[in-house]
Amino acid sequence: MENSQSALSVRDISAGYDGTAALEAISFELPAGTLVGLAGPNGSGKTTLLKAILGLVSPWQGSIELFGKPINGTRDRVGYSPQSELVDWDFPVTVRDVVMMGRYGRLGLLRRPKAADRDAVTSALAQVRLEELAERQISELSGGQQRRMLIARALAQEADLLLLDEPMVGLDATNQHELLELFERLRNEGKTLLVATHDLSCVAACFDLTLLLNKKLVAFGPPGEIFTPELLNEAFAEDLLMLPTEGGVMVSHHGHG
Repeated sequence: MENSQSALSVRDISAGYDGTAALEAISFELPAGTLVGLAGPNGSGKTTLLKAILGLVSPWQGSIELFGKPINGTRDRVGYSPQSELVDWDFPVTVRDVVMMGRYGRLGLLRRPKAADRDAVTSALAQVRLEELAERQISELSGGQQRRMLIARALAQEADLLLLDEPMVGLDATNQHELLELFERLRNEGKTLLVATHDLSCVAACFDLTLLLNKKLVAFGPPGEIFTPELLNEAFAEDLLMLPTEGGVMVSHHGHG
């Protein structure tokens, strides 16, 4: 997929719940084949933005286009990985079953998976290195394996834009590193990833672009330009602890959600 193409174009989107705005006049454009961090404090509208792109929340105003076309006809090109605490991990299904759910949009109601569907699932499991755990119950997975399985479900859908909601929360350094390597690999294959995260250091180290959100769009651009004391204070206000370091500013962020 050529990089000059826009994967996602959001124009003047406002949205919210029960008359209370969660997003106010947001506009930005993601080039195809980029790894983008979506950062902001609790209640900043990160999840609402992902849901608006998915069509789960109807914007009050504005428009969203995927790959240059209205979102209604192109939603099968978007894959979504929810926050892991929203998943019932005790539900008696295997890893392969969950990844196959990514094919349901293509299968339609009551249709049996075909060889192409099984191949897509096998390929997705291989991409996240879970082939050997395919028949395991999801309750037996570690935190890192859970996140990789949810991403595999989005990959099985053969989506070009992946929306990942807080995939790194609660992971140890090794699992975080594996996940970041996976993100970079997918980006290099031409996928576009929009990752909601509280981990600003990972975004600064590995991501191409950052969306800094606090109901309004505070800033959008390369992390090195966005992660300044002024812009971070504007986005996080009381939520940040600024620690001076030799190289500039180290950021410690509190809270989840």
